[in-house]
Amino acid sequence: MIPWTEILTAWAVFAANVLSPGPNVFNTIAIALGSGRSVALAVVPAVALGVTGWALALILGAAFLFARLPWLEPALTATGGCLLVWFGTRYLHRAWHWSAGIGRARMLSARQAFAITLGILATNPKALTTWIVLVSIFPAGQATPAAVAVMVAGSACVAALGHLGYALAFSTRRAAEAYARAGRWINAGVGIFFAALGLRLLAGVAGLA
Repeated sequence: MIPWTEILTAWAVFAANVLSPGPNVFNTIAIALGSGRSVALAVVPAVALGVTGWALALILGAAFLFARLPWLEPALTATGGCLLVWFGTRYLHRAWHWSAGIGRARMLSARQAFAITLGILATNPKALTTWIVLVSIFPAGQATPAAVAVMVAGSACVAALGHLGYALAFSTRRAAEAYARAGRWINAGVGIFFAALGLRLLAGVAGLA
C-alpha cells in the first residue's frame, strides 16, 4: 500500500523548498538571465538527476537504519521538525531583509550549465538537510519498493518542473523583475509553511498531536 498522505505532504514540502530561493534556484535564474532559454533548459535534466540521487541515498539509507535501530525514526522525525522550524525562521529572515537584485551570469554552453547545476546540487548542504526533513515525513522504514519508486520519481518531477518554470520565466527581464518584487512575500509564505509543519512534527513526537 502506498502512503499517499505522507507522500503528498513530502512533495508539498519539497515543492516549497524547490520554488523558494536557494543556491539551485539562483543558479537556474542566473543561467536563464545570462545565457538564454536554450541553455537554461539544460538545467532541468541535471536537477532531475541530482534529486534522484539524493532521494535514493537518503530514503534507502533511512529504511536500512530504521529496520535495525527503531529508536532512530522518532529521533529523525524530531530532527526534521527542528530543521523545518529553522528553515522557516531563515525564510522569514530573508523576507524581512529581501533584496531585489539578481546578478547576471556569464554566457555558458548547455553542457557547462548541466555540469555546473549538477555540481551545485551534489554539494549543496540544503539538499542534504531537505532530504533529512523529507525522510522524517515519508515512512521510509515501512515503505514498499513501489512507494519508494513513487516518492523518488515524483520528487524528481517536482524539481524538474519547478526549475523548468524558472528557466522559462527568467529568460525575460520583465518576469525577473516581477519575481524580484514578489520575493519578499514568497519567502514569508514558505517560512510560515515550514515553521508550522515543523512544529506539528515536534508535537507528534512529544505525543501532543
